[in-house]
Amino acid sequence: MPPASTPDASSDAASRDYKETLFLPETDFPMRAGLPKAEPEYLKAWAAADIYRQLRNAAAGRTKYVLHDGPPYANGHLHMGHAFNKILKDLVVRSRQMMGFDSNYVPGWDCHGLPIEWKVEEDFRSRGKSKREVPVPEFRAACRA
Repeated sequence: MPPASTPDASSDAASRDYKETLFLPETDFPMRAGLPKAEPEYLKAWAAADIYRQLRNAAAGRTKYVLHDGPPYANGHLHMGHAFNKILKDLVVRSRQMMGFDSNYVPGWDCHGLPIEWKVEEDFRSRGKSKREVPVPEFRAACRA
């Protein structure tokens, strides 16, 4: 049985130009999409054409797809997991819209303020102040910040 490879075979393979052996389609599309420049233009055109409103109007009367999305837990700082969660839910709802459902995604954010107040109180306590020592306007401003 002959050896699997010879020095001559490996040198031929290393010097061979395989580009000519590939049958790739030819296209006029640019190699780079230039999205940082193109996206603002897309968004402007979609807003001018009121695309979202047209989609919502076209879906009126269809079978509804509702994703009940609760608020994120406000027991810590926001992080990428919160964004990832909302993006995934948005993707699911938009895909259902494209599948013919009437699906409007409204991300939940109805915390009634209590978790926000807890975080603000925690922040004041870390600075040595109790909630009772902080003037109400200052406390409310911190909650809104």
